[in-house]
Amino acid sequence: MAIVAAFAVPHPPLIIPAVGRGRERGIASTIEAYRKVSRQIVELDPQTIVLSTPHSIMYRDYIHVSPGTHAHGSFAQFGAPEAAYDVDYDAAFATSLAAACDADGLSAGTAGERDPSLDHATMIALHFIQAAYREAQRPASFKLVRMGISGLSPAEHYRMGMLVQRVADVLGRRVVYVASGDLSHKLKPDGPYGFAPEGPEFDKRVCHDFETADFLDLLTMDRGFAERAAECGLRSFQIMAGALDQTDVTPRLLSYEGPFGVGYGVASFYPKGKERADASRDFLTAYEDFHRKQMADRKAAEDPLVRLARLALETYVRTGERLGEKDVPSKLRAELEDAAPKGAAGCFVSLKKDGELRGCIGTIAPTKPTLRQEVLSNAVAAGAHDPRFSPVSEDELPELVYDVDVLSKPEPIRGPGQLDTKRYGVIVSTRDGRRGLLLPDLDGVDTIEQQVRIAARKGGIDLDRDDWQLQRFEVVRHT
Repeated sequence: MAIVAAFAVPHPPLIIPAVGRGRERGIASTIEAYRKVSRQIVELDPQTIVLSTPHSIMYRDYIHVSPGTHAHGSFAQFGAPEAAYDVDYDAAFATSLAAACDADGLSAGTAGERDPSLDHATMIALHFIQAAYREAQRPASFKLVRMGISGLSPAEHYRMGMLVQRVADVLGRRVVYVASGDLSHKLKPDGPYGFAPEGPEFDKRVCHDFETADFLDLLTMDRGFAERAAECGLRSFQIMAGALDQTDVTPRLLSYEGPFGVGYGVASFYPKGKERADASRDFLTAYEDFHRKQMADRKAAEDPLVRLARLALETYVRTGERLGEKDVPSKLRAELEDAAPKGAAGCFVSLKKDGELRGCIGTIAPTKPTLRQEVLSNAVAAGAHDPRFSPVSEDELPELVYDVDVLSKPEPIRGPGQLDTKRYGVIVSTRDGRRGLLLPDLDGVDTIEQQVRIAARKGGIDLDRDDWQLQRFEVVRHT
C-alpha cells in the first residue's frame, strides 16, 4: 500500500515554544495529539511525506508544488528567528507528480515558484515530526513534497490527491500524507478574528467528518459558508481525501480545541484493506453527481433577471453577438414584465465559479434606458471585460453562478456610523474623481471598517492621507 496513513493537523504559530513563550500551554491537548501523530509517523517509517499547506504559494487556477531538492525556513516573522527548519525535498516525486498533473489535464505543477522558503504551516508539522525522530534516536530519513492550495474546485483538489496516490504507487514509495490546516478562525467574540455563528458550526461538521471519514461532506460544503467561518484547512483536507480515494480507512479524531478563537483539530486515517478497492468511497463521482444536481436545481430556480444575464453572456461567448431587448425570447420577456423592476436603474452582475469570484462589473447609476438593457450590457462586461480576470471561456459557462444586484440611488452620509454591512453598500470617493464601491452582504466582509477599507482600496484611495467622502446605497439582490 503506497499511502500508509494520512493525518490532519493544525498550525498555530504559538504552538512553537519560542513563539508561544508559555501560551502554548493553553492548547495542551493539541500538543499531545501532535506528538502522538508524529510518533506514529516515525513508526510508519515513510520514504516520503506529502504535505499540503494553505500558506504556501497560492494561485486562483493552479496548485503549486514546490520544486528543488532542499528548503529552509524560520519563525523570524513571528519574532523567533532561532526557530529554524531545514528539509530535503523528494524532487523525483514532485517531478513525477507534475508530469501526472499535466497528463491528466489538472492545472498543477512545479512552475511559478515565488518564495522557496518554508511557510509556517509546513514548519510546525516539521517541528513535531523531526522532534519525534530525535526522541526515537532515529535519523529523519524521509523527504518532503510540499504543495499549496488554489481557487480550483473541490473536485480538482480531490483529483490532486488521487494523483499523489497514483504517483506513490508507480514510484513504489511508502508515503504519509499530512494535511496542514486550521478550522474556523471565528469562534469567540474576543478572539483575534471575532465571532461568526458559522464558525462553531463549521468546526462541528469537520470534526464529525474526521470521526467518520465522511469525505463527501468535505467536498460538498458550501464555499460561502466556509468563508464566513474563516477557515483555512478545507482545501488541504480535500486533497488528503483524494489521496485515500476508494480506500477504506480507520478514522480517529485525536483532539479538538479552540481556546483562542481558532479551531485546532488533529485526526488520523489508517487504510484498511486494499487500496482503491472500496467503490463506496469513490467520493469524486459522488461529488460530481451532487454538483450536477445542485447546478441544475440552481439554474431552474433562477430569477428572470439572472436568466437574462446568463442568456446575454452565453450568447456573447458562443457567438460574439450582443443581445438587445428585442432579441430576448418572448417567454422570458413576459416573465420580466411580471417580476423585474420597471424603468432604469444601476446594477451589478457578479459571476462565481466554484464559490470564487469570476467577474463583477456594474453601474452605480443607469446608463441605459431600461434595467433590462443595463443587465444585458453588464453581464457581458462581467464575463468578458473585468480586468482582474481573463475572459470567460465557453467550457466555463455551465459552471457559472450569477447574481444581479439592482442599486438604489446613492445618498451621501456623514460617516461610517451610518453604514450597515448587511443592508448598505458603500461608495468612497474623492474630489479628483477617484471612487471605489463595495456591495453589501458579502462573505468575509463583517465590519464597517473592512467594508470602507476595501472600497477605498478599489478606488486607489488612501484613507489616512486623502480627503474622502462616503455614500451609501441599498440593493435588491436577484439570484
